[in-house]
Amino acid sequence: MAQWTSTVGAAQLARQLRSQQARPTGPGGRKPPAYRALADGVRLLVLEGRVPVAARLPAERELALALSVSRTTVAAAYEALRAEGFLESRRGAGSWTAVPAGNPLPARGLEPLPPESLGSMIDLGCAALPAPEPWLTRAVQGALEELPPYAHTHGDYPAGLPALRQMIADRYTALGIPTMPEQIMVTTGAMGAIDAICHLFAGRGERIAVESPSYANILQLMRETGARLVPVAMEEGLGGWDMNRWRQVLRDAAPRLAYVVADFHNPTGALADEQQRRDLVEAARSAGTVLVVDETMNELRLDAGIDMPRRVCAFDPAGSTVLTVGSASKAFWAGMRIGWVRAAPDVIRSLVAARAYADMGTPVLEQLAINWLMGTGGWEQAVEVRRSQARENRDALVAAVRRELPDWEFTVPRGGLTLWVRTGGISGSRLAVAGERVGVRVPSGPRFGVDGAFEGYVRLPFTVSGPVADEAAVRLAAAVDLVRSGAGAGADTPRSFVA
Repeated sequence: MAQWTSTVGAAQLARQLRSQQARPTGPGGRKPPAYRALADGVRLLVLEGRVPVAARLPAERELALALSVSRTTVAAAYEALRAEGFLESRRGAGSWTAVPAGNPLPARGLEPLPPESLGSMIDLGCAALPAPEPWLTRAVQGALEELPPYAHTHGDYPAGLPALRQMIADRYTALGIPTMPEQIMVTTGAMGAIDAICHLFAGRGERIAVESPSYANILQLMRETGARLVPVAMEEGLGGWDMNRWRQVLRDAAPRLAYVVADFHNPTGALADEQQRRDLVEAARSAGTVLVVDETMNELRLDAGIDMPRRVCAFDPAGSTVLTVGSASKAFWAGMRIGWVRAAPDVIRSLVAARAYADMGTPVLEQLAINWLMGTGGWEQAVEVRRSQARENRDALVAAVRRELPDWEFTVPRGGLTLWVRTGGISGSRLAVAGERVGVRVPSGPRFGVDGAFEGYVRLPFTVSGPVADEAAVRLAAAVDLVRSGAGAGADTPRSFVA
């Protein structure tokens, strides 16, 4: 059986290679041999995630024609990549990209710091903000007032409180997407929703197409279910989805599920436009793939004048292709572990039935708190507080990084909670290790890719502002100096969590 899960055409690979910046010359100003430059170019594309791991490369003759070089040059480049562990081959199956043994795996993350440690360490690991008061306190007080009737029941609501299911359904209907409460299941956060979906739809060995890069915790969740992840590279900057690549992967790999973040993507901040949403739903429907759409960042538009596209589920009126996941954790507060799934009623029934063997249900008091917020207008006011916090933090962090690290490259997103940064050739994994030594925690790029991609990136969340943002950038610059001096090398950070 072939080991590759997607393919890269000769013309596509040639375009990506030509788009790279000029490579450094060798000692004495000499250019490296053509095969070496080609091998280095392919390796960089893999490490940056622009060519997925486990992607079949074009045959030597095809790539030679596309690049206008000799077949010998391509053969030598492929051989160099095989020797370095970036390419694997088998007679009759072709050659596909890989990552060498020993590279940092993306399954490890950064555990949120306990509050008592925040004085000495600046935590850029978790994209989560403090609660938007006074709305958290008001919501809990409102929930306590509504609690007595529920206290006289068993308290188990596997599909969620009927009142909250109706509230969420009404909010979709108000957006022009008719929804019944039977199409809603309330979950323990978005992670609980996606875990339930993966266990229902994607058994061990099933393929799941994912954006590359994507949300680190979801990638790890899917790995632990035994799924085979098929990465689909994002467009550069904030371009969103590359629909040609998505059509190719859905056609060639035929994944059971596809997971996407259409609204202010984590980690890049990209916002998929309406045509991309329509096209992806059509491509998924044609391939028989169930499309899981993570809307947890939808409310977090930070700039004025953003014309938000319709929700992805608006292009699937029958509900046969799109499963939508929402959450209060990003838009309101990470400590409020309330999420939901919107799907066809038969899918919801299956998810609810399977839940009996997992977490049984979601805490009643927290559901009542979110229901109070949504029913009183408090949700909109709390989200506006959250937007103001995130906007202030984003602007402060961007200014500080531009001042202290002018060679770092990024495009400022118009929403969301994260900045996706190319680190000027510095290893993101080594930078994370060095950062711990100088008092700043930052997740490296490979955590957001599949099998070690994005080594030249880090993710910076909008969680600090003012003098703290300035100090974070100063400490990151100090970490860069450590890496460049050779003092920042070491093992990767412990396995845990990235929010």
